[in-house]
Amino acid sequence: MKVGLIGFGKTGKAVASVIMQNKEFCLEWVLRQKIALDKRNVSEFLGISSNEPGLIYSLETISIEELLEIHPVDIIIDFSSNTGIYSYGKIASAKNIKIISAISHYQTEEINFLKELSETNVVFWSPNITLGVNYLLFAAKFLKKIAPWVDIEIIEEHFKGKDGVSGTAIKIAEALDLNKSSINSVRAGGIVGKHELIFGFPYQTVRLIHESISREAFGNGVMFVAQNLTGKRNGLYNFEDILLPYFNN
Repeated sequence: MKVGLIGFGKTGKAVASVIMQNKEFCLEWVLRQKIALDKRNVSEFLGISSNEPGLIYSLETISIEELLEIHPVDIIIDFSSNTGIYSYGKIASAKNIKIISAISHYQTEEINFLKELSETNVVFWSPNITLGVNYLLFAAKFLKKIAPWVDIEIIEEHFKGKDGVSGTAIKIAEALDLNKSSINSVRAGGIVGKHELIFGFPYQTVRLIHESISREAFGNGVMFVAQNLTGKRNGLYNFEDILLPYFNN
């Protein structure tokens, strides 16, 4: 399965590393804004032994249309910014290239754009694309269904420089019908990402915790999603859509 990756920050690099070590996938290219690494080989830059063709391209020197003509792909994975979808969304859908977006913060405009693209294409979006945190969310919704009156608090911890409230924590709050005031944020050191849900019952407490030890966890999540999008009809999918069939079997 041929893959194009958009975004090459800390998480993008970790995801690229995971893709290149998975024999089911071939990283054809990486596209980023800056020109600094233009035409560098991804495997060489990351120090990974690989025969994959992956080269780093810049939007300053090549358009997405030109790139897809030279290096066609089956899936585009987006770890760039909340506006990145506009640079490739329409052409990807026109070419039936599946889209996997892992952008934490989309505004209503971007979400509506994803819905528009999904009318003619397979589109997946998750603010946190790690398998573990989405399993946590699935379990939390089940527990809330059993005890809808339980007290719930969310604690999200991330690295010192992360701006705003975690998109994952917001998604958890929305899924559990909680006010955003239930989210408690901690910013310290180099914490990759930790989410804890505290369920306060009378005389007992239940805690669900997920911690990303390394950003490679996002790469594992991407691979899981890509494998489970095979054969899907056009539409906008989330992680619950991917996980639910496993619980129905």
